[in-house]
Amino acid sequence: MEAKLTLKLDKMAIDSAKRYAERHNRSLSRIVEGYFKNLSSEFIYPKKHSPLVESLTGVLSEDDLEKFAQEDERARYILRKEI
Repeated sequence: MEAKLTLKLDKMAIDSAKRYAERHNRSLSRIVEGYFKNLSSEFIYPKKHSPLVESLTGVLSEDDLEKFAQEDERARYILRKEI
């Protein structure tokens, strides 16, 4: 069930967050939701990864991963042709 949440934040912080969301092809709502879920899960589940890995979680979208997989396959094909 979804519910609406209103926040009051610094305008520069909001503008920066919107640019970040746009660059990563994600909605600001999804980013905030993920952050809140991550906050609550820290108390339920012990961390399995280093802080660096945790900070990178969610940076790549599914589309990014698919694009990298296609580029990787293309690179392997080119390397096989050169042999």
